[in-house]
Amino acid sequence: MFYLVNTPWWLKTLYRGLVWQIPTKEKVLYLSFDDGPHPVATPFVLDMLKKYDARATFFCIGKNVEAYPQLYRRTLLEGHRVGNHTHDHLNGWKVDDKRYLENIRDAARLIDSDLFRPPYGRIGAFQSSLLRSAPFHYKIIMWQVLSADFDRALTADQCARYVTRHARPGSIVVFHDSEKAFDRLRGALPAVLEHFSGLGYRFEAIR
Repeated sequence: MFYLVNTPWWLKTLYRGLVWQIPTKEKVLYLSFDDGPHPVATPFVLDMLKKYDARATFFCIGKNVEAYPQLYRRTLLEGHRVGNHTHDHLNGWKVDDKRYLENIRDAARLIDSDLFRPPYGRIGAFQSSLLRSAPFHYKIIMWQVLSADFDRALTADQCARYVTRHARPGSIVVFHDSEKAFDRLRGALPAVLEHFSGLGYRFEAIR
């Protein structure tokens, strides 16, 4: 499985219209969570964020919002932001544009947000252009640091180290509140929150 833990400058240059980090000199991190809501992982994440007075951004799959509306509402009530992550976790490189946009519209009926993150980080240039224009007007949010908590070959400690080594002020960091990632998430997230809190960081939602 190939992936980049720390997004290189040249990739950001290729996709200039997308948001990879939030420029700031303050000690702020932008934690984000993909693929929820999930009945076990999402409550765990929300409880941990509350413990550290942290705010985050949840990129939700429409069908999961449909299945667990109470968790979606709890996420909003506790001060977090949400974003559209398609209705069925579609890979933009593997489906035609019409189906991709229809799937995003399906999710948008449940997820009220101007933020969008493509599943797997895979989106075509034409798809990106359409989503950033009328009638969508999405901000397409990518990331600076990938925790890789989805990788079953890793340990929670390794995932936490990826974040603590590479995150800087303004970094957007990706975790997953999903069944696949939970074994690593439940160890990595507390370690990351504790580490950066100790360094004087705060955690904010993407606006």
